[in-house]
Amino acid sequence: MPRTRRKAREVTRVPRSAATLPEFDRGAVPEGLVTRRALREMGLSPGDNEGPVAILRCRLCATRPNWSCRHPTRGFLLRVDLARPKRVPTLAQELALDRAMARRSTCTRCSRRYDYCLPLRTLGCCDPCARGYEPTPGTYVLATVPVTHRLAA
Repeated sequence: MPRTRRKAREVTRVPRSAATLPEFDRGAVPEGLVTRRALREMGLSPGDNEGPVAILRCRLCATRPNWSCRHPTRGFLLRVDLARPKRVPTLAQELALDRAMARRSTCTRCSRRYDYCLPLRTLGCCDPCARGYEPTPGTYVLATVPVTHRLAA
């Protein structure tokens, strides 16, 4: 049976002059505009930024200067002067996160705490308990006494 050809996707092209936000190619971004990832590396959060103020064009669109970038790999640029420092969690918040992660990574049968989250919804226990073999000692921590100083964050 012959294959049917796929219909070509309709490309919705918008002229760069009619784009809602200004667009910049990589390497041509003005001072004071960065992506969310760059903000995070600087230790900042978006803060008072209401939304993106410009678009960082993808590499493919750099060869098409007349059209606006519609690809999912484009980046959104935020203003650095409106960003704020990241919030630092309190010890109580870190303890709550550690307890939640301990619940997800501790086996219900053997009480071993693993370095990863266990499939408790599907198996109900760790993989060695479900299959009946002894796990390798480097993959778990025996939690015989509750440790209060081992925080997740």
